[in-house]
Amino acid sequence: MAPVRVARAFRLPVIAAIAALALSGCMRPSGPVAVQSQADLDSIAYGPPYHSAPVVVASSGGAISALRSSFAGPGRAYAPAPVVYAAAPMPVPVAYDTAYHLDAGDRLRVVVYGQEGLTNTYAIAAGGSITMPLIGAVPARGKTPARLAADITAKLRNGFIREPSVAVEIEAYRPFFILGEVAAPGQYPYVPNMSVESAVAIAGGFSPRARRDRVTLTHTDASGSMRSVVPLGTSISPGDTVLVGERWF
Repeated sequence: MAPVRVARAFRLPVIAAIAALALSGCMRPSGPVAVQSQADLDSIAYGPPYHSAPVVVASSGGAISALRSSFAGPGRAYAPAPVVYAAAPMPVPVAYDTAYHLDAGDRLRVVVYGQEGLTNTYAIAAGGSITMPLIGAVPARGKTPARLAADITAKLRNGFIREPSVAVEIEAYRPFFILGEVAAPGQYPYVPNMSVESAVAIAGGFSPRARRDRVTLTHTDASGSMRSVVPLGTSISPGDTVLVGERWF
C-alpha cells in the first residue's frame, strides 16, 4: 500500500506541470494583425473616393476685371438704390389779361359744358371771326375772351341749347414781327410779358450795324395803328411789329 500512496502523491504535481506546459504553448504571442482603415473599407465597398478638380477662374485683367472682383468679394453687400418717381408737371394754361382784345391769328379754346361736339380749338381767321358748328361764324376781332363767350352763349340759346354754359380761353397768341438789323428777321410766336429786348434775342440778336439803344414799335388795335420810338425795355403785345434801325457810325 505504501508504493501506491507514493505514486498518487507524485501524480498530482505531474498533471499540474503538464497542464501548465500545455497552457503556456496556447498563450504564445501571435504575429501582428493588419487592421483595415475606414477609408480603405469605403473604397472596397463603394470604389475609390471622388475628388473634384480645383476650379480655375481666368481673369482678363484691366479695370473691368478689378471692378468685377471688388463687387464679387466676400462679405460685401450692397443695398439697392432707392427708386424716385418724379411727378409729371401739370400743363399750365396761357395766362392772359382779361382786357386783352382778340384779333386774327389768336387760337382759342372754346368749351361748351356738356357739349363735346362744340368744345374745340378755333383759330380767328383773317376776317376776324371763328366758325363753330350749329351757329356758324362768330365775330371775335376786338372782343375780350369774356365778351366772345357771352356772344357764343347768346347764339346757342337762340334755338339750339336751352341753358348753355360757355368759356373761352386763349390757347396761343397771334405772332409778333421783328424786322431790320437783327440776325433772323421774321414772324415769331408771342410769349406773355415779352419786351423789345427779348424779341431781339428771339430773332438771334442785333446785327453788327444795328442801333442798340432804341427801336420803332408799331401797335395795332381796334382804334387803329400807332407807331413810336421806344427803348429796349418796352413791353410788346401780340401782333406788334418791331423795327430795328441801322446806326450811322
